[in-house]
Amino acid sequence: MIAFEESYIGNCKLANRIVRSATYEGACSADGIPGDDYYKMYSELSAGGPGLIITGFVHIAPDGKAMQKSQAGFDTYTKAMLYKKITDEVHCNGSKIFIQLAHTGRQTINERVQKVRGVSTKASPYFKSKPEPLSTFEVKEIIQQFAQSAKWAKDAGFDGVQVHAAHGYLVHQFLLPALNNRKDIFGIDKTTGLGTLFLQQLIENIKNVCGNDYPVILKISGSADGKLSFSEQEFVRLILFLNNLKIDAIEVSYGTMDVALNIIRGDIPLDLILKVNPFYKGHSSIYNTFWKALAAPVIKRQIKPYSSKYNLKYALIARQHTEIPIISVGGYRNIKDINFALNNGIEYISLCRPFICEPDIVKKFREKSDYNSKCINCNFCTIMCDSGKPTKCYKFKTN
Repeated sequence: MIAFEESYIGNCKLANRIVRSATYEGACSADGIPGDDYYKMYSELSAGGPGLIITGFVHIAPDGKAMQKSQAGFDTYTKAMLYKKITDEVHCNGSKIFIQLAHTGRQTINERVQKVRGVSTKASPYFKSKPEPLSTFEVKEIIQQFAQSAKWAKDAGFDGVQVHAAHGYLVHQFLLPALNNRKDIFGIDKTTGLGTLFLQQLIENIKNVCGNDYPVILKISGSADGKLSFSEQEFVRLILFLNNLKIDAIEVSYGTMDVALNIIRGDIPLDLILKVNPFYKGHSSIYNTFWKALAAPVIKRQIKPYSSKYNLKYALIARQHTEIPIISVGGYRNIKDINFALNNGIEYISLCRPFICEPDIVKKFREKSDYNSKCINCNFCTIMCDSGKPTKCYKFKTN
């Protein structure tokens, strides 16, 4: 079957075309030091046979931390070298692993960073904190921090890095015309109509310190919601711009954290949201009753329904405009759908929640061609990312 062909991302040989997409682990200290649960997750995942594993997003600087207190960190050499145990284990199990480098920008809270920073003063309607715009010097400093973390990743045994340029995080914030109103060199480029210089310099600096043969891939959003809506023409211009960069693959996702359940679609567990989400928990039962009656229906109208292969449209648009390998993520639960995308020109398929539910799902796909993931898209695992507990499936017992 095509899904189990060997292939290469850059010079990194993969045993198959199934990728574990970056997934928040919730298994680190408040400073980002990986714990035993983190190690166990990657041991089980790599034993399950994916061609490539991409870690959950790691912060590359203290002011780039996510809201979640158990996010992994990669902002010092000493901390980075702690991950060598994990890369060694993954390689012993026959898989490959990339680390996802990220800076949250405006998508965080004051309790986690000294000061919320962003491309502009425009606040996220979800996170609400008004960011302080980064100076030109600070932008250049963050570019160097990305490059330094990439070099540490190479030293720690990671087979490549993924730059998180999707889901409304800092790189994405620079790209979006609706957010980037800067007047310096990192503003909107007149040719592309997008804020591309930050990403361009970031990739160039990573390649300078890691070498052109070290795999660098991107995660981007095909579009977004509300005021951050990104047209198909803008998406095509982004892909054409990426043709000029030395990147080895593009993972095509969707959206921003402003409407997070459009990134990961499925059920909306309202009671669980009210219990663990930091913006909603702690209110009285009366408040919760009124919220579910009045606010929840408005929120639900923003949420796109789950469907199989729900981001494939954007991956196929990208395929029309680039020779760079494309990774499609979103709504893959069986080999039939995986091979459908692969047979239509997509090089790799990545999955998130199915791996949470079944770390060995690739082995199950290989052993039984008609196997369907147990994942029912209940989104308990998604909402529980805010709980401070390690990420796991809450409906089925993982192997």
